[in-house]
Amino acid sequence: MRAAKRPRAAVAGPYGHPFHPVAVTIPIGAWSSSLVFDLIGLASDDPRAFAAGSRLLIAIGLVGAVVASVLGLLDMSRIERRTPARRTAVAHLLLNVTGIVLFILGLVVRLLDAGRIPLVAFLLSGIAAGGLSVSGWLGGKLSYRWGVRVADEHTQREGFEAG
Repeated sequence: MRAAKRPRAAVAGPYGHPFHPVAVTIPIGAWSSSLVFDLIGLASDDPRAFAAGSRLLIAIGLVGAVVASVLGLLDMSRIERRTPARRTAVAHLLLNVTGIVLFILGLVVRLLDAGRIPLVAFLLSGIAAGGLSVSGWLGGKLSYRWGVRVADEHTQREGFEAG
């Protein structure tokens, strides 16, 4: 358990302050915004600008997801095998990979029909976002319930000592 609190490599972030939770804000923000662009584009008489914006946001999210994935794998590598935390991390990983694949497929569909927002692509994005929401909940469970990459209680106590 103690190993899960320590970084595998410096790039994963210092003790008690992992970079993975920071990095996931890029794909989450980009993909959430792409869904907003999709909704506006679907309601618009001329969806071309919104379709282009959505494609760009999905691409930005994919690049950010690669970075977040590498950092997440570094954190996961510190979790002991055959534990509830490891099984949860694997489920988190599989949901993320599924979401990434769905966004890639949706981007391909969008590139083949660039002048509008294809309903299939919108649905793929929506399904991916739903799965990633569950994945985020699992990531929170890893951090807040099991303390993966969270400082140990002795270190936490320092923040509450008067002086």
